[in-house]
Amino acid sequence: MTQPRRIIIDTDPGQDDAFAILLALASPEEVEVLGVVAVAGNVPLPLTQRNARIVCELAGRRDIPVFAGCDAPLKRKLVTAEHVHGVTGLDGPPMVEPTMALQGQHGVDFIIDTIRRAPEKTITLCPLGPLTNIAQAFLQAPDIIARVQEIVLMGGAYFEVGNITPAAEFNIYVDPEAAEIVLKSGVPAVMMPLDVTHKVIATRARVEAIRALGTNVGRVAAEWADFFERFDVAKYGSDGGPLHDPTVIAYLIAPHLFTGRFINVEIETQSELTLGMTVADWWGVSNRAPNAMFIGDVHAQGFFDLLTQRLGRL
Repeated sequence: MTQPRRIIIDTDPGQDDAFAILLALASPEEVEVLGVVAVAGNVPLPLTQRNARIVCELAGRRDIPVFAGCDAPLKRKLVTAEHVHGVTGLDGPPMVEPTMALQGQHGVDFIIDTIRRAPEKTITLCPLGPLTNIAQAFLQAPDIIARVQEIVLMGGAYFEVGNITPAAEFNIYVDPEAAEIVLKSGVPAVMMPLDVTHKVIATRARVEAIRALGTNVGRVAAEWADFFERFDVAKYGSDGGPLHDPTVIAYLIAPHLFTGRFINVEIETQSELTLGMTVADWWGVSNRAPNAMFIGDVHAQGFFDLLTQRLGRL
């Protein structure tokens, strides 16, 4: 029996972040969630830390420590995405206020302390939003960088290019300086770009399979998907919305569902036109050293089968 991966989820919930947290909490054989750290992103920090606690309570896991991290990017004004996720970030079903406590410690300090205390290369970081907290931890405590096992993140795009600007994916665009720090850190990185997340579409049949679980979690998750899809259906004409963030957790549980290439990925931080672009050397033409496993494809139905089966446990 292999030991479960010990992970810290860094997140800006977001309906798709909520799916990712639920998938992780439903999968104790593969992942042990040490804590959830909120970051400003899809919505401001007071809402993301609230939403993280709402999701933990929905999963019946009030024992999971939830921390508030950074409330703004390293060097820029915060850009948010209420136009996608609604004013609360978790629009859709009515949500009750969480009653579990927010931890007093700053999320960045929790990340640093956890990595320092753990044996080397036993902690995996799972950022689902802007990379501000991770970069801040690396800046404040460079000694932890060599101790991180892996970073598996949702962010970037190459063939799909951008979703917040013509050139940039939202998570990277919000804090490109943080993304640059993380990708240049030397920590083994796996990226789930739009190229793969746009292939996991929550079609009507897939959402109905989740609703048919007949549980409170199934109902709420299906209603989140119902709300979340309206933006992408209108924008892309797709048959549902992509569930971006759960790909991070699914990769840790079932890596065989994904394929990608180990390539060089650079972050554009200077240009006004292409700020936050992930310049992914998919074809190996730059001679720059590879620094990330850039995922390009996924077995979409296998992903939804896994997600639905695990949500059924909660």
